[in-house]
Amino acid sequence: MYQSVTVIGFIGSELDTRYTPQGKMVTNFSLASNRQYTGSDGEKVKETTWFKITAWGRLAETCNQYIGKGSKVHVEGRLTPIRIWNKNDGTPAADYELTANTVTFLDSKE
Repeated sequence: MYQSVTVIGFIGSELDTRYTPQGKMVTNFSLASNRQYTGSDGEKVKETTWFKITAWGRLAETCNQYIGKGSKVHVEGRLTPIRIWNKNDGTPAADYELTANTVTFLDSKE
């Protein structure tokens, strides 16, 4: 079996990079994916879904070197267990977490 999830969006936080006790680099960042549509009442609705992205090893190094907050990227990876929780106001929320297999940089070169 194979699982693949693709998300395109903008990096919403500074990259958080650390090393495991075995010396392997891991980089985490949040990714915002936006969707706009017209609601049943005719009003335009903007919806943002946030994803927590984790990149390991050489991919983590490449991300750390070439992207940062605000960069537009395409991430392909596998969905890791989703955490469901309640916000301070009592409404339910969920964290969508992806372990990246590939990260494609979509910003033009400057």
